[in-house]
Amino acid sequence: MMYLANIIILGLEIYSFALIAYILMSWFPGARDSSIGQMLGKICEPFLEPFRKIIPPLGMIDISPIVAIIVLNLAAQGARVLFYNILF
Repeated sequence: MMYLANIIILGLEIYSFALIAYILMSWFPGARDSSIGQMLGKICEPFLEPFRKIIPPLGMIDISPIVAIIVLNLAAQGARVLFYNILF
């Protein structure tokens, strides 16, 4: 059970790093058109889309990815607390 908890938490942390990489790619022209950018787009856009529907961009700045990363980190912390309280 401990291995499952670690795998889930590690997966959530890796996904948050993928989101950060995808967000940083928007600063470089043509980076999202590369094969890595397209792969990250297929992985990250389904998670970011609901946040973009709820939070409109403020001028040229889209703050919905920041909220998405915060929610993902809260989910990882919640999973950590849940699994560790069950196991110990």
